Amino acid sequence: MPLPRLAIWDVDGTLVDSRAVIQDCMEVAFRQSGLPPPDYDATRRVIGISLVEALTILAPPDISAARLDILVDHYRNAFTVQRAAPGHHEPMYDGALDVLDWLKQDGWRLAIATGKTHRGLDGLFAKHAIKSYFDTVWCADDGPGKPHPFMVEQAMRALGCAPGQSLMIGDAIHDIAMGRAAGVRSLGVSWGFGRADELEEAGADEVHHEFRTLSESLRAFAPA
Repeated sequence: MPLPRLAIWDVDGTLVDSRAVIQDCMEVAFRQSGLPPPDYDATRRVIGISLVEALTILAPPDISAARLDILVDHYRNAFTVQRAAPGHHEPMYDGALDVLDWLKQDGWRLAIATGKTHRGLDGLFAKHAIKSYFDTVWCADDGPGKPHPFMVEQAMRALGCAPGQSLMIGDAIHDIAMGRAAGVRSLGVSWGFGRADELEEAGADEVHHEFRTLSESLRAFAPA
């Protein structure tokens, strides 16, 4: 009987193009907090880690705990407003749904490991009907966030898969670091927040620039 195969997916920047939405929310939250907003290059570098940790990095180093809490609330509120606005655009990347389809049909086990909270992920599931593809979901509010291996380890434990049967797929260096820390093969994608050279430097086993080559790599994966 063949060994099961597990694909663990990041969400933002990997399956869903949330780049513009996240940057817009950052700018709104910082302005409402009376702080200079970060530019996109600063924002993209913290995507994937927990929101509080990301905002701590982006905020001035002398920000008080109370003011940081306000900034976090402003960001969450901005995201809620964005998602409810007419014309809200946070599409899945072309090819993402096709890959999830054939993985499921081919008997793969699928998981999510995301820096989103469950509330944030549920909002995305309400927009994109992909929840049924995933056998287990791990979010920032379940335990230690990226790059700690907790979410990958929990996904493997939940689905009965060993590191040699599992892959981590993500667009950020934090995804690669998390996967490597958990001992799984880690595939980077260059269409999200992280640059290809950054993913390579972080130790990605492969970096893909389109879903076609990612699919070919997944088809060739032989669990050990």
